[in-house]
Amino acid sequence: MNIDLSLLHNHSLKEIDISNVYSIPKEYFKNSEVLELNNIEVHGKITLVPSEEVYTEEEDNIKCSIKGTMILQDSISLEPVEYEYNIEYDDYIEENCKKSENSLDIFEFLWENIVLEVPLHFSKVKDLNRFQGDGWRLVSEEEPTNTNNPFKELLNEFEKE
Repeated sequence: MNIDLSLLHNHSLKEIDISNVYSIPKEYFKNSEVLELNNIEVHGKITLVPSEEVYTEEEDNIKCSIKGTMILQDSISLEPVEYEYNIEYDDYIEENCKKSENSLDIFEFLWENIVLEVPLHFSKVKDLNRFQGDGWRLVSEEEPTNTNNPFKELLNEFEKE
């Protein structure tokens, strides 16, 4: 979805309100950990501000808050879980802005900022005892393991120093 910036660039408007609820198409996140990304609440505006590099020019600036809930795959149970995010953005928009077309692809802008919020590891599993089998069980990082620790001798040597 493109937002027309031409009225802003020819100074017919002082700002463009982008406040809305968006749903990003699935093709944006089909090769990511995100399973679903709907109801993205955006509150903000696009304005022209003086450039920091060339003071006679103006650049597109977007100041907005982006919040919502993404559905991720739980890192342990592999079940879908909700993960809330809240992003404050206040910067120039050059890379997402198609300058020749005077437009902004809002889906591309939102996706590039939301993808930074996706955690590498996320789980809501509290009881790891459910995840065990014949001769194996899942342990947490906090749980001490005293059996078959190949680094125990190395740790003892380190503690001596």
